[in-house]
Amino acid sequence: MTASIAAIHIAKKQLGLDDDTYRAKLARITGKSSAKEMTEAERQRVLTVLRNDGFTPAPAARRGDGRQKLTGKYAKKLQALWIAAWNLGIVRDRDDNALIAFVKRQTGIDHTRFLVYADDAKRAIEALKGWINREAGVSYGNTNGYEWLSTDGAKVAWAQWKILMPGAGLLVRKGFDSEVAKLTGRSMLQEVTAADWRIVMNSFGDRIRAGRGRSGDLPVSRGA
Repeated sequence: MTASIAAIHIAKKQLGLDDDTYRAKLARITGKSSAKEMTEAERQRVLTVLRNDGFTPAPAARRGDGRQKLTGKYAKKLQALWIAAWNLGIVRDRDDNALIAFVKRQTGIDHTRFLVYADDAKRAIEALKGWINREAGVSYGNTNGYEWLSTDGAKVAWAQWKILMPGAGLLVRKGFDSEVAKLTGRSMLQEVTAADWRIVMNSFGDRIRAGRGRSGDLPVSRGA
């Protein structure tokens, strides 16, 4: 789905058009009752009419530094996966624009704010999960029987530790527990919260990137 189709669907919802009214309006403007069947020029004509009818596209949100903020129903999920990939050393560019480019390659949609349908978002989300699984062995949804591995943050942190500590295993975690405790103040892995895991992931990510910046050798953890 293109950005213009997504914008037309957003306008339909914003203007409160039911399906019959919506399709009749499209037919009056272009002779076609489906935005997917239109050319891009026809879609732009539809958007012009919808704007005249009162449709107001939401302005792009901005960060404190003036950069455009990532928005959309699925933006947080995609951004969390993208940052996880960055902290695993898979993604080389953390910037949101790199994520937006990835989403466009997977879906043909220009921005996360135009991801309004679950099937479109799923293509991007599953592509990212598959990439992370292939490159770092993160199996989303699989706990291997360990309760503390139930959250995505724990799965990513554990995959990071195996990068930092080759040969680490679930039965002999080679300092993982003590390192997590040092970073979070939690004495048991089952007590670590989602926010705590973000702290761990960011710390491990710094080490992974630092190691790969020095002749590809990974640093040895102080908690080993």
